[in-house]
Amino acid sequence: MLNPQQLAAVEHCDTPLLVLAGAGSGKTSVITQKIAHLIQRRKLAAGKIAAITFTNKAAREMRERVGKLVSGEDAAALTVCTFHALGLKFLQIEHARAGLRRGFSVLDADDSEGIVKELSPKGAKPDVLSGIRNLLSRAKNAGLSPEEAQAAARSPREIEAATIYALYQARLAAFNAVDFDDLIRLPLRILESDDECRAAWRERLRYLLVDEYQDTNDAQYRLLKALTGERGGITCVGDDDQSIYAWRGANPENIEQLGRDWPNLRVIKLEQNYRCGKRILRAANALIANNPHAHEKKLWSEHPEGGPIRVLECKEAEHEAEKIASIAATLAEKHKARWDDMAILYRGNFQARPLEKALRLARVPYHLTGALSFLDRAEVKDVLCYLRLLTNPSDDAAFLRVVNVPKREIGATTLEKLGQFAQTKHCSLLEATRSDAVLRQLSPRPAAALAAFSELVDELRSAALHESAADLVDRLLKRTGYAAQLAAATPDVAVRERKLGNLRELIDWFRAMQKGGNGAGDLAAQLALLSHADRDDPGNAVRLMTLHAAKGLEFRFVFIVGCEDGTLPSEGALDEGRLDEERRLMYVGITRAKELLTLSWSAKTRRYGEIHGNQPSRFLHELPQADLHWQGKDPEADKEAVRETAESHMARIAAMLAGG
Repeated sequence: MLNPQQLAAVEHCDTPLLVLAGAGSGKTSVITQKIAHLIQRRKLAAGKIAAITFTNKAAREMRERVGKLVSGEDAAALTVCTFHALGLKFLQIEHARAGLRRGFSVLDADDSEGIVKELSPKGAKPDVLSGIRNLLSRAKNAGLSPEEAQAAARSPREIEAATIYALYQARLAAFNAVDFDDLIRLPLRILESDDECRAAWRERLRYLLVDEYQDTNDAQYRLLKALTGERGGITCVGDDDQSIYAWRGANPENIEQLGRDWPNLRVIKLEQNYRCGKRILRAANALIANNPHAHEKKLWSEHPEGGPIRVLECKEAEHEAEKIASIAATLAEKHKARWDDMAILYRGNFQARPLEKALRLARVPYHLTGALSFLDRAEVKDVLCYLRLLTNPSDDAAFLRVVNVPKREIGATTLEKLGQFAQTKHCSLLEATRSDAVLRQLSPRPAAALAAFSELVDELRSAALHESAADLVDRLLKRTGYAAQLAAATPDVAVRERKLGNLRELIDWFRAMQKGGNGAGDLAAQLALLSHADRDDPGNAVRLMTLHAAKGLEFRFVFIVGCEDGTLPSEGALDEGRLDEERRLMYVGITRAKELLTLSWSAKTRRYGEIHGNQPSRFLHELPQADLHWQGKDPEADKEAVRETAESHMARIAAMLAGG
């Protein structure tokens, strides 16, 4: 059931194609149907097709949808993954060309930040370290080598970051490791410089389909170009009006670059929206029309008009949160809506706190998207890395995280020598600690510390053969002294109890999952289950999330809070004249709503400890005013809203009393 534009996008395969897919226009259907078309009509082997997305969740959903259209054998042969997963696959095959040994490690953000901290000047503040790490990431996302970054550096800060970049890459090479950004940069470097490898991969992947194309950065675009070549077997699906990730390197100009690199590019627009009511679409179209466009498009819908877009004027953030909570309760009562039909969106996570408080007081269940995952808490990750090392002694990333946790006086210089030895001997870091040759190169104290750590790991690995996962974690915490060190290093009682409580919860989690087996293999299986278990469904609860996190989602009822100048658009964007992306962010928020949209702003805001007076967001004045109901300007409508809220409150109080 494709409309004419969608069908044209599916059937066009002979030249490069750009599909400008407006919000809610069915772009995923186009991608999945096109994969089926390539296999069934164009007779292209499924193994030669790659569909690239930006999140694992999107890749998983796309694979499931394609699986309903093609045979099981073809579905299994397809490559449906993120850019970084594709880069990892490339490096696993071409590791030697990248100067890596088989079984290399991929460092997570914490590992990467730890190395940057070690290489930076002593006493560097967190914001300085974060700035250096961001500059390193930006250089890699631009496809720059350390030498190229040094040549391009201009300011003292960039020169310092480029110097650290060179040292950072030397450290990674010694550890036989890559970071997240290297998963794009290294394949790109190889493909652009190695004719034989490039030709082989162009034959391996004959057709590429790219979702959320507007979010690609420079390195990702160059990777696509290197894989595709003049043949142009590529379909890019994106929306320039939803390009909201410039802050992490996304370049919306890549949409125009397609036409320059492939003059025979065809452009197809998907403008029919299957999500929003007409009134919401009019507002979205009017807002985004204030941005410059190389390809004009205007969304339309066959859905009903929908109710007026409400604009709430509030005294301050707490008052705003109370109003939103009250309206959410009213919607649940009057419309019999599920809580997960509703989303409250905001510009920054700092806006969530008063909303959480108000929702709790109103007894409205909510789920905070983007909150720190249990498995991402430092103390939990430390223990999991210990377990990873026990089950896989070749896991160098896990070794690097725990070898000095708790502190064992094993410094960066010691680890660098260890890494160089491991690279020379083609062995893991843990195996290198058992070499007398490497220990003799070190001072007595770090040599003794490494030897003791190696013995400890052997002892715990032996225990893992006959103890349950829960008992092993308990032994690990005591034997390493981790729990005692954590308690001593955390003077705040509440924080200390929370961290120790997380460790107890981890033990309980393993105990609950224990199925009777207790070998190392069983432990590894439990770890896999544990990783999967953290991605649970938030259930029937109002979703609280940033506008960035809401992209790709839809809800019956949407609230966008903080619609005042200084918040949306942000203060930094106002000062620097960066309004286009802020407007796109507002556009993304508006087009999440299917039936009812509520916008709110506060007359006063506390910033940096001071109270500031606010004006409504300039974006509110760019919306069609005939479709807005500004609270306070229509007395009759205000009376009706008050009446609905009062009735809802009474019904909820009665229900609470009836329930005891």
